Amino acid sequence: MEDSKIIELYFQRSEDAIKQTDKKYGKYCYTIAYNILSDALDSQECVNDTYLKVWETIPPAKPSRLSYFIGKLTRNLSIDRLRNRSAMKRSAEADVAFEEIDGMISDTSVDIHDGIFLKNTINSY
Repeated sequence: MEDSKIIELYFQRSEDAIKQTDKKYGKYCYTIAYNILSDALDSQECVNDTYLKVWETIPPAKPSRLSYFIGKLTRNLSIDRLRNRSAMKRSAEADVAFEEIDGMISDTSVDIHDGIFLKNTINSY
């Protein structure tokens, strides 16, 4: 099916538009997502999110090249998913690091007295 006919289906709010989009661009979108995410499940979810985004976007918008439009949406959604995935990892690592040093800094009153004693010792030397 031609892109113009698929776009017409979106304007008619026909669910067949998503089926035709998947039939024509499903592998294309999956390849884009997989090249960014390197994960089959996340890639398939991004492709599904792309279809939802196209459904929400096309009635006001009318893309001149559907392939570019869908490819860009897939790429942006995949990059967002990758950022979210890596941000969650940083957060988990930070939690572990804070737990490790928690025992060292829990009683600061002893550390302050030791620091003052050390300062006075160095100054008297």
